[in-house]
Amino acid sequence: MNDRQDPHDPYAPQVQLVGYDEYGQPVYQQVPQQASYDPYAQNQQAQQSQQTQQQGGYGYDPYAQQQPSYGYDPYGQSAQPSVPQQQQGYGYDSTQQWSQQQAPAQQQPTAAEAAAQAPVQAQVQAPVQEAAPEAVAEQVPVLPQQRKDERDYGTEQFAFIEEPDEDSEDVIDWLKFTESRSERREEARRRGRNRIVALVVVLALAAVGGVGYLWSVGKLPGLSSSSGSKAPAAAVGAQKRDVIVVHLHNTQKGGTSTALLVNNATTKQGTTVLLPNSLAVSNDDGTRTTLGKSVDGDGAQGTREAIGTLLGTKITGTWRLDTPYLENLVDLVGNVDISTDTDVPSTKAGADPVVKKGDDQTLTGQMAVAYATYKGPGEADAKQLQRFGQVMYGVLRKISDDPKAATITVQTLAQILDPSLPESDLGASLAKLAEHAKVGAYKTALLPVQADGTLSAQASDSVVKDILGGTVTAPDKGAAVRVGVANGSGNAKAADKARVDLVNGGYAFIDGGSASTQSASTVTYGDAGQKAKAEEVAKTLGLPAGAVKQGKAAANADVTVVLGKDYKVK
Repeated sequence: MNDRQDPHDPYAPQVQLVGYDEYGQPVYQQVPQQASYDPYAQNQQAQQSQQTQQQGGYGYDPYAQQQPSYGYDPYGQSAQPSVPQQQQGYGYDSTQQWSQQQAPAQQQPTAAEAAAQAPVQAQVQAPVQEAAPEAVAEQVPVLPQQRKDERDYGTEQFAFIEEPDEDSEDVIDWLKFTESRSERREEARRRGRNRIVALVVVLALAAVGGVGYLWSVGKLPGLSSSSGSKAPAAAVGAQKRDVIVVHLHNTQKGGTSTALLVNNATTKQGTTVLLPNSLAVSNDDGTRTTLGKSVDGDGAQGTREAIGTLLGTKITGTWRLDTPYLENLVDLVGNVDISTDTDVPSTKAGADPVVKKGDDQTLTGQMAVAYATYKGPGEADAKQLQRFGQVMYGVLRKISDDPKAATITVQTLAQILDPSLPESDLGASLAKLAEHAKVGAYKTALLPVQADGTLSAQASDSVVKDILGGTVTAPDKGAAVRVGVANGSGNAKAADKARVDLVNGGYAFIDGGSASTQSASTVTYGDAGQKAKAEEVAKTLGLPAGAVKQGKAAANADVTVVLGKDYKVK
């Protein structure tokens, strides 16, 4: 307890520091003077002490802790401070006047006590300024008469926030950041524009390339054929082709149907070339026969070589497809959808047709075999051959274009294949053809032949030249030179005599059929590299050297000979 009294005034009332008000100013309380023992004064003093505790001293400090009130026991000793449970101080209104609600209960002080309380009350009632908490802690309590009239404040008692100006480092950094961000945004826009330009260029090139591709494959709108198939695209230079021959054997009625399956890897097109059975081919000895007879008599290898020699193309393998296997194949791929050109009657009397005429007909395996082998009364052989081509096209559209899956389909048939065409090779060939057929890059062509079975000029140009080889290439090393012979001498035996002479000379004889009668024989070669061979052919046939000339040779021959009346038949 910090009690102070004026040493110069022994009669001045004693005061003590009891706390600080809400503005940080000290608050004092008068200390009762000690008196002689009075049993009645004890009770009065106790009541006054209790009232003082309830009032909480002079002044109201909402921020101050509860202050203990001090009293004296009956023997004049100071009592221990006690903190009341509820503290009530004197309130004051907006005019800073003491509230009168506690005045009647307050004991009126003596004149001396009033003189001492006046400075304290004046101090409490006087308006004060708020001081910083640091200033409150550093103030030294003094008596009212010792307090200074003006208060001193140190600058360290206040914290000032410096307002940033536009030249501060933070502002400069922010400006730099915004500028750099603007530059990055502009750079991003510039890159975006460059990407858009590049994308437009790529799309334009792709569009041009797509149009070129569609034009090349014949699928450009307005330029495709009415049948939906595309014309072969002209390719510059040598073209890569894969050709296999397929023979359909009718195990019930007999007879065969032959076709070439051509995959042009250069132009990405597929073609089925239908070969009539009346096509004239040569046997191993050079004798003349038909394709139908060659399949039955010479077998797969002899027929394959005869066709290759006649058409001037290399055939990689032979696929023998008997009608039961064709039926299984159609069922494996899930039927075929084709447009039929006729009704196929049932073998049972009064039964509905096995196949009905109409567009987009779905044929099972049995129905497909019936349609592929059907030839109506009075119809040409070519009609049945074309139906076989329709079924093959329907199969290629359904078979998988994946080589492994196509090979599995072939293996499932469990057919006995020719050694020239293993299952893996056949599966790969069918997959390539299926790839073309699924996108419409496929066509079917009938090889036109003349009445005597020989090839016409139309056949040489449209099929042999465009589909099977374009131009006649030089034969493989060691292969026989192909010599096409047309008889224009007027003597039927002249062609047989020329065949024997050429075969004995090691040449491959190609029957060119009959030609218009002419007086002098001619030996024509198309490629300049074939001139020496043409001269040797002329010597073999006993023709003068003047008969050799460069010109347009047949599409399926290296050297073309037209026999005239000057050719002597012994």
